[in-house]
Amino acid sequence: MAKTPEMPKHRGFPLGLPGTQWQYTLRRANSKVTKLTAMPRHRTMDQTVALADAGFLQALWQFFGAEPFERGNLDGERLGRLFGREVIAAERGFDPSSYTALLKINEAAARKNFPSAFEDLGQG
Repeated sequence: MAKTPEMPKHRGFPLGLPGTQWQYTLRRANSKVTKLTAMPRHRTMDQTVALADAGFLQALWQFFGAEPFERGNLDGERLGRLFGREVIAAERGFDPSSYTALLKINEAAARKNFPSAFEDLGQG
């Protein structure tokens, strides 16, 4: 059995989009870390998908701002929906399969693609 890697936890980070199935964080580390890759965003009939993306980005901005942050217990699938566009690698030698990988918000792309994520903050 593979050893489970250490997973930093972002205490106080929202668990997910209330009233939906969409989660933002993981409860425990997995021995096989989900590799971060840019996932395409397709139009869907389920409007909660876009709401979850915007809510997740808003939570990232409120929690970390423009500063680099560790991937930690943030959900890999939810990050993948933003990765390579609104969320980018913040270090050389970025390991997409590491819970300690550093990420940061690409503020220009995030504000362009998800302006609603910044509206409630008085910065939009």
